[in-house]
Amino acid sequence: MAMERHEEVLVALRRIIRAIDLQSRQLMQRSGLTGPQLLTLQAILRHGPLGVGELARLVNVSQGTVTTILDRLERKNLVTRSRSTTDKRRVVVSLSTAGEQALASAPTLLQEHFIRAFSELSDWEQNLILSSLQRVAGMMDAYKLDAAPVLETDELNGPFSI
Repeated sequence: MAMERHEEVLVALRRIIRAIDLQSRQLMQRSGLTGPQLLTLQAILRHGPLGVGELARLVNVSQGTVTTILDRLERKNLVTRSRSTTDKRRVVVSLSTAGEQALASAPTLLQEHFIRAFSELSDWEQNLILSSLQRVAGMMDAYKLDAAPVLETDELNGPFSI
């Protein structure tokens, strides 16, 4: 007996979630970092020392979420936070030497494979996938969720754990 179309969609979504979960566990085992933590470190490396608000915008999460991520990264001595020399109200986040080393040894994220394959698709295929996934997110009332452009789950804490 063939599955109904909505069941096929749910199976495809579950496969995606499972792939993300497996990659997240592998990332944590190999680097001790979550996907959003790694994405945050990469943003700091790419753009240099940043204010917390700027960093939140770059990784597409709320300032509160990035602050929690930074708290964890600071406890691991991977980043440092200091007051700006030009504006004492502004906190600037920088990579530590240990943060640079963690990035150098970190594995490739799942979305990097996705981005490579996605970029090889024609524009119409990319637009079709984008609009379909946006529609699915809307159907699941998921637009309200804070989500960085990083594929990450944690079975205990839910998708996009920090």
